Amino acid sequence: MNSKIEYLENELTSLREELRNHSLYQKLNSIEDIKIFMEAHVFAVWDFMSLLKALQINLTTVSLPWIPKKNTNLVRFINEITLAEESDVNKDGVLKSHYEMYLDAMQEMNADCTIIEDFINRISEGENVIKLIDNLSINKAVKDFIFYTFKIIETNENHKIASSFTFGREDIIPDMFLKIVDETTLKSNKRFDNFIYYLQRHIDLDGDEHGPLSLQMIEELCGNDDKKWKEVLDVAKESLQVRINLWSAVEEELKSKKESVLA
Repeated sequence: MNSKIEYLENELTSLREELRNHSLYQKLNSIEDIKIFMEAHVFAVWDFMSLLKALQINLTTVSLPWIPKKNTNLVRFINEITLAEESDVNKDGVLKSHYEMYLDAMQEMNADCTIIEDFINRISEGENVIKLIDNLSINKAVKDFIFYTFKIIETNENHKIASSFTFGREDIIPDMFLKIVDETTLKSNKRFDNFIYYLQRHIDLDGDEHGPLSLQMIEELCGNDDKKWKEVLDVAKESLQVRINLWSAVEEELKSKKESVLA
């Protein structure tokens, strides 16, 4: 492993451990708990695609006339991830984006999809995404998570976008989703196999393929530029922290809803 990547991984160990051992996972004990989790997490599923698309726009050619990019390794990596994320095969053999698979899983559980679907519809009609997020009736930590994603995208600096993409998403997904599978009772409930399929698909893809490739992307984008490596570490820490904050907010929401039922 590249010594700089190894240094980054070591520096991120405590935040990754905090996320891996977050007490939220042990609180996902019922279908109602899972629904609350999914209604928040679906926004992270959605905004991941904007990180990916920012990298695709910057690192591959998506304009006319086409011109070749010098770094075909990055082109191949981004296009492979886009193929999997935007047009994967669901458990029934139907081509769907991972976001659409997640919505299917939510609907399978009767989770509320109306906020995210209305949000997407209004974006498609041309409304400003930041204003829309600001006005959403969702947890502040969810808003902060999305705002952070778009703040990084708006830098238009590929190493920063790649850092959030890699260390805040691809590199941690297997750990997080394995915890969700292990700590919930869903794996023994065939009624919810869309959700389990979605989680397992990400565990397999991100652990075996996308995670290692995304680390190579960081190496290629930073090279020997110490300033870029420092900025990658800063963004990685911030990306992990906003995820921890999101999980803590969901856990608090679960707690408050249970207390209101008991009151």
